[in-house]
Amino acid sequence: MTDTHSHIYGPEFAEDIDAVIARAKAAGLTRILLPNINRDSVRPMVELCQAHPGYLFPMMGLHPEDVAADYAEVLNEMEQLLQASGHLYIAVGEVGLDFYWDATFRDEQIQAFRRQVEWALNYRLPLVIHCRAAHREMVDILREYRGEPLAGIFHCFGGTLDEAEELLSFPDFVLGIGGLVTFRKSTLPDVLSHVPLSRIVLETDSPYLTPTPHRGHRNESAYIIHARDALANIYNVSPEEVETCTDDAVLRIFGRLRA
Repeated sequence: MTDTHSHIYGPEFAEDIDAVIARAKAAGLTRILLPNINRDSVRPMVELCQAHPGYLFPMMGLHPEDVAADYAEVLNEMEQLLQASGHLYIAVGEVGLDFYWDATFRDEQIQAFRRQVEWALNYRLPLVIHCRAAHREMVDILREYRGEPLAGIFHCFGGTLDEAEELLSFPDFVLGIGGLVTFRKSTLPDVLSHVPLSRIVLETDSPYLTPTPHRGHRNESAYIIHARDALANIYNVSPEEVETCTDDAVLRIFGRLRA
């Protein structure tokens, strides 16, 4: 079982990271994928992955909420890391568009996203995409690359069936499903009942979006079992089948994990 999206390199885990990883392993996780968010997060993320080779895997990207006036300079630094021989990065992520709280750097976010989509093509890496209050803009950009070998995850999907169908029209992309599916008022169970299980991967987005029954506490990768069990109920299959099917999707998308 794979947690495809976890920020356990963050300061929220500084005091007990070894215990967090031990609990993840005890919960049945065989790998955890770590998306980058900004310039400052690169070092702690990479150092944690180096301390746990073969279990933790880093990505490289600039989160849309971290796009600012200096975004081009930051992207230049990040691209140099992707160009380095023998780099560890398995994907371009976490990237995308987020106009929910602040659209001050809307144009810069769009330019940064376009450039990072080009990274995915140039370096033959999948994309892990964050999108909030920007569905139409994000889809329109991706449609410009129809026919190109893009693959990836639409992280933290929580939208409508129409939005799911539009996203899954990109054949090599899947939906990242985590704690949201466990929320009492979530509409995701109804939406996902129309989505093939083969087009879903598991994620936590730790330390955020803590699932029921741990609401109000820090999320961590071990809690992925609650999303897994929710999917088992939706699809009327065993938890083990959810694990197998979602891991098959992970290996389809992340070629460097198969190497």
